[in-house]
Amino acid sequence: MTLLAFETSCDETSVAVIRDGAVLANVVSSQISLHAEYGGVVPELAAREHLRNLTPVTRAALREAGVTAADVDAVAATRGPGLPTALVMGLKAAQAFAFATGKPFLGVHHHAAHLFSPWMAGPPLRADWGAFQPNVSLIVSGGHTMLVHVESELRHRVLGATLDDAAGECFDKTGKLLGLPYPAGPVIDRLAAEGNPAAHDFPRPLRNDPNHDFSFSGLKTSVRYFVRDHPEVAADGAPLRDLCASVQAAIVDVLVTKTLRAARQMGVRCVTASGGVTCNRALRAQLAAACQKQHLTLRLAVPALCTDNAAMVGLLAERQLTLGVAPTDLDAEIAPNWSLGDAA
Repeated sequence: MTLLAFETSCDETSVAVIRDGAVLANVVSSQISLHAEYGGVVPELAAREHLRNLTPVTRAALREAGVTAADVDAVAATRGPGLPTALVMGLKAAQAFAFATGKPFLGVHHHAAHLFSPWMAGPPLRADWGAFQPNVSLIVSGGHTMLVHVESELRHRVLGATLDDAAGECFDKTGKLLGLPYPAGPVIDRLAAEGNPAAHDFPRPLRNDPNHDFSFSGLKTSVRYFVRDHPEVAADGAPLRDLCASVQAAIVDVLVTKTLRAARQMGVRCVTASGGVTCNRALRAQLAAACQKQHLTLRLAVPALCTDNAAMVGLLAERQLTLGVAPTDLDAEIAPNWSLGDAA
C-alpha cells in the first residue's frame, strides 16, 4: 500500500508518503516564525498559510518519495481535534485528492497518531508494530496533557487529562512572563540545563492525588507571583537559569510521577510518551531513569515525530486500514473537539 497523508491541525503544514510501514517522505512546513510576534498561534493566519503551502508541500512529498498521484492507493488526513480553520484545509485537500483519484480516504484522530508514534522509529523511519505491547502512554504538548491506557492497537482508554493548562502551555506562559521568545519550551529547556532545579520550590499540582488528572494553572500562577515579587530573576544570567530549571523540575516531576503511578495501577510493563513536550531533555532523561528503576520498557517518540507531522498520521492510517477499519466518507466534516476516547 502507498498512502498519502495530510496534517494541518495547528501551525504545521505536513504531507507524507507511506509505503508498507515505511516513511518515504515527510515534508513539514512550520509557521513558528509567522506566529512568534503574537506569542501564540493565530488561527486565521495559520489557515491562510496552510492554503498557501499545501500544493508545494504535497508536490515536494511526492517528488521526494519518487511516486506520482497514480501510485497512491489510499489517502488520509487529520480530521481532529485541532483549530477548525486549520483542520479544514488539510481535510478538504485530502478528500479532494481521494475523490479525484477514486481512492479510499481515512480521517485520523490527531491524538491517536501521537499515541502510537512511539512505535515508529528509524532510520529509515518506519512502524515497528511487531514490538507493540500494552502500555500506559503520556501525551504531552502545548495544548494537551493526558494519560492513556493502550490495551491493543485498536483499543485504548483515557485515564486522565489536564483540568486546565497543559504542560506545554505552562512552559510557554512562563516564558512569556520572563520575556522569552515563543515557543518558550525549547528555550527554557536550554536555560534549565545550566540552572539549579532546587533553587526554588514551586508547587507540584495533583502530583500526590490518586487520580490520573493534571493541573498546571496553579503552578503558572505561582510563577507569576514569584516573578512579580522578584523581578530581578528575569534578567539574563544565573537567576534566570535557576528559575527555568526550577519551573521545569516541577512540571517534569508531576508528569513522571503520575505516569509511573498509572503504569503500576494498570499492571503494564511498558510506558510510552509523545507530543511536543517529549522533546524536553529533562523529561526524557527522568522518564528513562524512573522506568529503568521499576524495570519497565520505555518507548519515546523520536523528536521528528514529537511535533505535528503527517508521517505519524499516515503510518497509523495505514495500520488501521490493514486491520480492517472502514474508510471515512468523503463528505465527512472536521471534528475540532473529537475526544480520544471516542476514537478507541
